[in-house]
Amino acid sequence: MRWKSSPIIIAFVVITISCNFAFADCPSADLTGDCFVDFEDFSVMAAQWPEGYDWTDVNTLATQWLTGYPNIPDDMVYLHGGEFEMGDHFGCGRSDELPVHAVLVGSFFMSKYEVTNQQYCDYLNDASSSSQIKVVNGRVYASSDSINFYPYFCTYSHSSYSQITYSDGIFSVRTRDSNSMAEHPVVWVSWRGAVAYCNWRSEQEGYDQCYNLSMWKCDFSKKGYRLPTEAEWEYSARGGCHSPYYKYPWCDNTIDCTKTNFYNGATCNPLGLSSYPHTARVGYYSANNFGLYDMGGNVCEWCNDWYGSDYYSTSPYDNPTGPGSGDRRINRGGGWTVSANYCRIATRSWAYPSGSGYVDGFRVVLDLY
Repeated sequence: MRWKSSPIIIAFVVITISCNFAFADCPSADLTGDCFVDFEDFSVMAAQWPEGYDWTDVNTLATQWLTGYPNIPDDMVYLHGGEFEMGDHFGCGRSDELPVHAVLVGSFFMSKYEVTNQQYCDYLNDASSSSQIKVVNGRVYASSDSINFYPYFCTYSHSSYSQITYSDGIFSVRTRDSNSMAEHPVVWVSWRGAVAYCNWRSEQEGYDQCYNLSMWKCDFSKKGYRLPTEAEWEYSARGGCHSPYYKYPWCDNTIDCTKTNFYNGATCNPLGLSSYPHTARVGYYSANNFGLYDMGGNVCEWCNDWYGSDYYSTSPYDNPTGPGSGDRRINRGGGWTVSANYCRIATRSWAYPSGSGYVDGFRVVLDLY
């Protein structure tokens, strides 16, 4: 691209130079600093036409269209950051959902789907083969956990609600009612088990490992997979619908079993499964406006943050990451066992980081900024 001497363009040059310095191979047609060529770059060019760009630049942009970071998996969606009003806009939640407050989140990639049984099973088998984990009485622990105090995951032999079995040193995904559970969201995974998966996936794909698994702390300067912050999760769930704000991720204030998997007097159970958990395959329901599935219902998703009952009153504006300490971690999104009110975007729930159950799952973000 050939750059013109406009203050706006100079700003974009600085951003793009910074991106190239950090990530080496950003396309030259990237005008927004996200190292990806898409409609946002086209909009910048259109706003500066014809003073800033010409047809040679258009050709370069067309050649590099939808290119950028290498090896970004197809199941990840790029979310351009922005400002939104976080919290309960309808006065139907608890006091810890207030006050509604302005938040700015940066750009990131988020997985379209909740992490599946097959994805987590792949992690378990690889971690087992490299002696990173062990199984004791049907529970998975880090090999270094000498007191077996911090379980990562519960297999089928520990709970019949788990969809992953363990036998003769091999983890496998169950089939039941003639349905493979491979593409269903994993359950019975603890917060610690979720972040261990994040580190493993970062290693597999050549990114930084974000978590210290001794201190159980995320280093946000690392460029790799991690759990979303609570603010990132809510921003993503809202799908860009901010005028007006809505209760649910599909930009609507109504909910039923055609929209998500939840408890509506009975579980929706879309596949007619004869036993718990009554999960649905990831992607079974429609995506929200950001292309993300199951942001309300199906399983409850771990976030990175510690829970704080009054945190919203002191939360910083710029990329809040939650309280500095606590005893419980945030999870969001409701699930197949809970009522409509708990599937609202603003609903906050929590659990102990070593706890897990038949509604506890997660999705990941990839932070490259």
